[in-house]
Amino acid sequence: MTISRRHFLGTTAAAALAGLASAPAFAASRTFFGIATGGTGGTYYPLGGMLAQLISNTAELPDTKVSATAETGNASVANAQLLGRGEIESAFVAADILDAAYHGKNQFDGKGLSNLRAIGALYPETVQLVVRANSGIKEFTDLKGMSISSGSPGSGQWQLLGDLLEAHGMTREDVSEDYSSFAQSVDKIKDGNLDASLITAGLPTSSVTDLANGHDIAIVPLQGPAIAKLQEAQPYYANAVIAAGSYKGLESDVNTLAVRAIWATQADVSDELIYAVTKALYENTETLGKVHPMGKRISLDTALESVSIPLHSGAAKYYAEKGISK
Repeated sequence: MTISRRHFLGTTAAAALAGLASAPAFAASRTFFGIATGGTGGTYYPLGGMLAQLISNTAELPDTKVSATAETGNASVANAQLLGRGEIESAFVAADILDAAYHGKNQFDGKGLSNLRAIGALYPETVQLVVRANSGIKEFTDLKGMSISSGSPGSGQWQLLGDLLEAHGMTREDVSEDYSSFAQSVDKIKDGNLDASLITAGLPTSSVTDLANGHDIAIVPLQGPAIAKLQEAQPYYANAVIAAGSYKGLESDVNTLAVRAIWATQADVSDELIYAVTKALYENTETLGKVHPMGKRISLDTALESVSIPLHSGAAKYYAEKGISK
C-alpha cells in the first residue's frame, strides 16, 4: 500500500503553523506529504526542510490541510528506490540518476522504475572534489594512491567516481575508497584520515563551508579532454564554475561539472496534491530564495530543464496553465 494519500482525521489544529496568515488555523483532516532529501551535510536536506515549510504554509487543497515534512536520506539512488516502492510521496533526485532509474540503466540495469514521475527541475548541483590545500592534489590523476570518499556503493557519487576514474584511464584499484557521508568525509579530512571527498551538491555546501572555516582547502578542477569524454557518455553533466569566494580561502574560480536536481514523485500520488505542491513551489520561489542560496536558482523558466521522464499529470496541469511546455 502506498502512502500517497495518508490522512489524519480529527479536530487537530495546525499548531506548528499557528499565527501564519497563509495557513488555516484549523483543519478537519490532514494530507501528509513527505520529501526524501539527503544527509544533513549537503543541500538536499536544508532546502527540503524549507520547501516542506513553504508547502505546509501555502499549498491549498479542499477540506484538508497539507502537512509536508523533509526526511533525511541517502540521496538520489536511495530516493529513487523509495519512490519506486511507493514509500514516500516525493524526493530530490539528480537528473542523471532519475533518468537511469526510470529507464533501467546503470545502477538500475534491468530494474527500471516505471512509476516515477517528475514534478519539476530545481537547481544545479555542483561537483566538488575537495582536498586540504597542502594535500599535493592539483588535478584528478594526482588521486592515484590516495584515499577518497565517494558515498555508499551504488550511490550517484559512487557511480560518478567510477566514471571520472574511467575517463582518466584509472580504475577503483588506483584509489582507496571511503564510503562516508559528506559530513563524515569532511570530519575525516579534518583529522587527516582522508585525502579527498567527492561532493555533488548546491553551492555553498554546508559541510564544505564547515571544513573551509577551520582549515585551508582547495577544490580540484575537473576540466580538459578527460572531462569532455565523460560528458559525451553522461550528457547531463554540464560545465560549471565554482566562483572565487564561494568558500573561505578560495581565491580563484574553479572549473568543474554540474547536474540539475529534479523534484520527483510517483504515479500513485493524486493529481490534486501534486498540482498544489507544484504551485506552492513555483509561485513562492522568491521566498525560498531569501532563506537558502539555491532557492534563487529555482525558476519556472527552468522547471522542465533536464527533465527526461514523464511529468506527473498534476504538475503537467500547472505548467499548461502557465503556458510552459517541453
